[in-house]
Amino acid sequence: VEKNLKLEEKITMLQQQNEELKARIEQNTVITRQLSEENANLQEYVEKEVEEKKKLSRTNEELLWKLQEGDAVSPVKLPPAPSTPFYRCSSGNSSPAKVRTLRR
Repeated sequence: VEKNLKLEEKITMLQQQNEELKARIEQNTVITRQLSEENANLQEYVEKEVEEKKKLSRTNEELLWKLQEGDAVSPVKLPPAPSTPFYRCSSGNSSPAKVRTLRR
């Protein structure tokens, strides 16, 4: 009888441990799912950032190429024009006229 009582106590203790372990497994499963979702979201974010970086790099290369091609097309560089140039009108009018100049 005494042996049976000790075995029943042991069974009860093992059942409690089993329940605690099941609860821990459930918690770990929930945390694992959350971490997996977060990991997937972060991976997606990284992929978007990588694509954006590639796009910006291509744009930068294109702009550098255009800049170099522009320099090759115009071998003579013009000096910078003054900010407000004045020229005489050819119509005979003696007053100065402001003329737009294009800067390259």
